[in-house]
Amino acid sequence: MAASTYDEALRRLLAHEGGYTNQPSDPGGPTNFGITIYDYRKYVKPNATAADVRAMRLDEAKSIYRTKYWAAQRCDELPAGVDYSIFDYGVNSGIGRSGRVLRRVVGLPDDTSVVTDQVLNAVAKRDAKAIIVAINDERLRFLMALKTWPVFGNGWARRVAEVKAFSLNLAAHPIAATAKLPVPNQAAPAKGVVPVPKTLQKVATATPVAAGGAVAKTLHDSSHDPWTIVAVVGGLVLVSGVGWIAFHYWQQRAQHAPTPGLVPVPVV
Repeated sequence: MAASTYDEALRRLLAHEGGYTNQPSDPGGPTNFGITIYDYRKYVKPNATAADVRAMRLDEAKSIYRTKYWAAQRCDELPAGVDYSIFDYGVNSGIGRSGRVLRRVVGLPDDTSVVTDQVLNAVAKRDAKAIIVAINDERLRFLMALKTWPVFGNGWARRVAEVKAFSLNLAAHPIAATAKLPVPNQAAPAKGVVPVPKTLQKVATATPVAAGGAVAKTLHDSSHDPWTIVAVVGGLVLVSGVGWIAFHYWQQRAQHAPTPGLVPVPVV
């Protein structure tokens, strides 16, 4: 459908993402070209540091974008304009959210984020421009509800407006003509995802930290009893692990939850 859109979509996405950032308020952590340290560790260097992210090569970022975001969402098979909107949304807020939103927009269950043949068939039965409007309107509502909106909202609002406008142009005109439109000249970095709540951060860290003195004393007093040491250390690992599992579960539910106001696009 729109395989030729990728290069132009990536060019515009990189303009939005900008270069290296590591803002405390950004849930993405150290990020370069829009690629977070977590993705860099997954696809390039498992033990990468913030310095490695800062030194990331552009070709490395492009390879990750092609694999994780464009190909994974089957953007080559989506209509022009829909592909770019879903691509940019996935990069900014995660493909788990963008995939579910696409399914909601075309009236399918959002129990998964996978773009299946069923999703492609449902998209093909609807007006591409209407899908683009629905996706970007939902995206803006989602971002406005995040606690990080006061910090990054101006940039995000501008980015969504630019993605929506360019996507609509893609849907109406050939890529050769649309590519002549101006590229965004202001970056709008920071990941638009549900941030880590401080209360759940404490679940995973507060108990071991608060109990540090008591644990140290117990280990000292039990230095000749290896089974006591194993039990104490194992208990700390268990508490910390359960805390992180609870956080991950909460964040996934909050990140993927439907945004009020979305009405599926009707079949034409």
